[in-house]
Amino acid sequence: MEFKNKLVRIRATLNISQEHLARELGVAFVTLNRWENGHSVPGRKTQMRIDDFCKVKKISFDEGK
Repeated sequence: MEFKNKLVRIRATLNISQEHLARELGVAFVTLNRWENGHSVPGRKTQMRIDDFCKVKKISFDEGK
């Protein structure tokens, strides 16, 4: 599953906006928007932070892999 699709799935599962997820992850809205639109992907460290966020929320970051 592409990274951008993972973000869409995470937001849909939690029923939150891009803005809310960006705040939760400590990134700018525009950054999250670029990730979700496939214009860029975060670095490994940020991907690990997203994985940790998912573990706290009890959802899978790598589902569909």
